[in-house]
Amino acid sequence: MKITKVEANNRKKAFEVRTRKGTYPLPYVKLRVQPSKSDRVVEVFPDAELGREAFTYRLESGQEDTIHLDEVLEYNQDPAYLMELLVHRLTVEARAAVEESGLSKRELIRRLGTSASQFYRLLDPAYQGKSLGQLLALLHLVGREVDVVARPTRAVV
Repeated sequence: MKITKVEANNRKKAFEVRTRKGTYPLPYVKLRVQPSKSDRVVEVFPDAELGREAFTYRLESGQEDTIHLDEVLEYNQDPAYLMELLVHRLTVEARAAVEESGLSKRELIRRLGTSASQFYRLLDPAYQGKSLGQLLALLHLVGREVDVVARPTRAVV
């Protein structure tokens, strides 16, 4: 996902980050380098050097910082981002479990009833099109138990 536009809203004390999927606020209080009444934001822009996946802002004092879009999506609890994060964590665990299991990859492919190319995509952390069901089946085959726990969330400030 790319940042199409970012604006500083000093009245709301937040950045408004726009992508093709929507607009996400990020309050100044969540920043490492925080603007204030005496040190306002003078420039903010999607950072082309980071593939427009982050934005950089500069204060009157000359201090600046760069914020990656992942920080914005995590703050806003974006469902697609949280799902991507969950799949990534499970993939990393599956890769480690496959190595520890002692089972051959050919045997795992056979038990999963899938192709070799699909199996390797399942183990690729960068590939986002994998089935969560297949990932859970693989984890089960290599001796990992996955528990899903639903509990009330903490209030987000």
